[in-house]
Amino acid sequence: MLSIALSELVQLFRNRLVLVTSLIMPVAVSAVFIYQHEGFAALGSLGYIAAVVMFTVGAFGLYTTAVTTLASRRQNLFLKRLRSTAAGDSAILCGLLLPITVISLVQVAVIMTVLAVVTGEPDNVFLLAAAVLSMVTMMLGLGLATAGVTDSPEHAQVTTLPISLGTIAVVSWVGISGTEELTLLKRLLPGGSATELVLNAWNGGASLADSLILLAPTLSWVVVAVALASRIFRWEPRR
Repeated sequence: MLSIALSELVQLFRNRLVLVTSLIMPVAVSAVFIYQHEGFAALGSLGYIAAVVMFTVGAFGLYTTAVTTLASRRQNLFLKRLRSTAAGDSAILCGLLLPITVISLVQVAVIMTVLAVVTGEPDNVFLLAAAVLSMVTMMLGLGLATAGVTDSPEHAQVTTLPISLGTIAVVSWVGISGTEELTLLKRLLPGGSATELVLNAWNGGASLADSLILLAPTLSWVVVAVALASRIFRWEPRR
């Protein structure tokens, strides 16, 4: 698995499009939100800013890159060749997705640290870490499912749009309007409960028990996405 991951890391830094999408763009967007934090905090809250930058990395960095990577490796028959080795299916997928996952986690950690230095520390760091990990897990699951219906890296630019843009829209909706109204709908949508969890972790004001329950909808999306991926994910191109 580690050899696959190292090989994939090299490929990531050789692909300029992926490099811009997964590294530069999320950092640039996050920098804007942090620089203009007073205005965005007035619109929502500091927790809203934390949720937006977290999902910017998750949607446009992690999720989009995961789909593009798997579609590309399938198209050039690299997935097929890997399956002929001693590595199992899980090890192959973990190896391919490990580099961008680690990069995304580091990005989120650095961006959150900068935000905390500029605006003040979050109310509950451990709860914030739980929100980040649940988001990463959900986006990876959705990435696997989306890769199943993506024929090529170019096709990924289309197939990833609904979820990447949709999650950012949900984050903004929940982060700005809160969950006092349409609570169930907002929590069940992808990214909704994770956004509320970030709001609670950064802003405070909610009990630990009420916050931990918010992990359930996000993890449910992981189960649904993995179950869907197991049915539609392809290791070889369509003939």
